[in-house]
Amino acid sequence: MADLRSALKAADLKIRAKRPSGRAPDENRPVSITTGMARHAEGSALVRVGNTEVLCTASVEWKLPPFLRHQKGPVQGWITAEYGMLPRATHTRGQREAAKGKQSGRTQEIQRLIGRALRACVDLRALGECTVTLDCDVLNADGGTRCASITGAWVALAQALEKAGKSRALTGQVAAVSCGLTEAGAVLDLDYVEDSSAQADTNFVLTADGGIVEIQGTAEDKPFRHEEFLELLELARNGVPTLFAAQKAALAQLPSENQGEGSSSPAPAAGGAS
Repeated sequence: MADLRSALKAADLKIRAKRPSGRAPDENRPVSITTGMARHAEGSALVRVGNTEVLCTASVEWKLPPFLRHQKGPVQGWITAEYGMLPRATHTRGQREAAKGKQSGRTQEIQRLIGRALRACVDLRALGECTVTLDCDVLNADGGTRCASITGAWVALAQALEKAGKSRALTGQVAAVSCGLTEAGAVLDLDYVEDSSAQADTNFVLTADGGIVEIQGTAEDKPFRHEEFLELLELARNGVPTLFAAQKAALAQLPSENQGEGSSSPAPAAGGAS
């Protein structure tokens, strides 16, 4: 047994050495969520995942988007999202998309993903004649910005629905995490260095009750195998409880009227299955 433990420890140290961050394969980056960061928004959260930082705000409007205004049947509300990166969120300055006059395909894809993810945990009929817009602005990008956006947007959405008296419309909890195949094997929560050289990159949008909202996966070099996909899925399932705990802790520290000074909630010790 002692020899086996020594072998496992040596193998773990070898893999850690291959990850640029020195993390174990199943280890999340440090996570924290700070609420109350936007004074005028009905809900807001600054989510930090390692060096990635995203400001998420939720705005409530008591009207429906045009495509729902004349829809027959019961009235239902809508959840939508917009996503963007500040010019110096990355190593070099990026031009504002407003200056270009159009959004990139990547931006449109990500904001649609955020909208789909959040609608999966809301009863739109219970929402009624109401639209909630989630704005996710990347302050610092170090990989996983779309996943961090979904995780933080859920906290902002929960605040906004509570403030609007629509908390019963929130039917579940959703968060997202990336996984990938790298030189270190299958790993959880890729930062930019790992993401930019990964052999396969996947994003998992999961619910707290074990459901799958969406999976995005791309092979960069050669196709990955079924058993490798299952390994990535297992990593994601073991990694999201850290995110769910951080979300709940952030909401638990909110003032009684969902207003006031910001509160910061570090996640429990990251990494590993729980």
